[in-house]
Amino acid sequence: MVKFQSSKKQFLFTFTKNFLGISLWIPALLFIEQHVFSIGSIDGRSMKPTLNPETNYLKRDKVLIWKWNRNFHRGDVVILRSPEDPQKLLVKRVLAIENDLVKTRPPKSTRFVPVPEGHVWVEGDEQFHSIDSNQFGPVSAGLITAKIIAIIFPFSRMRRISDDDMRKDVLIRSTNS
Repeated sequence: MVKFQSSKKQFLFTFTKNFLGISLWIPALLFIEQHVFSIGSIDGRSMKPTLNPETNYLKRDKVLIWKWNRNFHRGDVVILRSPEDPQKLLVKRVLAIENDLVKTRPPKSTRFVPVPEGHVWVEGDEQFHSIDSNQFGPVSAGLITAKIIAIIFPFSRMRRISDDDMRKDVLIRSTNS
């Protein structure tokens, strides 16, 4: 019976030590997932051909989402809260930053729009299936929650996100940043 008690104590000690060791990493992992980076799945077709170029809904792009740095530039693909419904998240490309003058697309009624300070102009790469700044105007940069930096799945499309698919005729006047 003495051997059984000793074995039971050994098991409990090892289990507790391992459990505590793993448990101590949970807050760090949660912090990283909430504030540094995470992996997400992209729904919708407003960012075709950059994201989800296929019409098959079973083949959604998985992306690496960078949340740490809030410094965004023209051409970045970002995740932002919808200015029309803050419960919804949108994925769009930043086409212009504060103090830029933008050439709009329909349904925007004015042809040129200045981007106010603290705001950005965002659009989807697929203009016919995108609800973006052409509908709701410049958005506050504070609504941007993260930047998509790479496609990680499907493996055949694995790459960094670049501004190759960015609309080139949007900027009329830009700032020097």
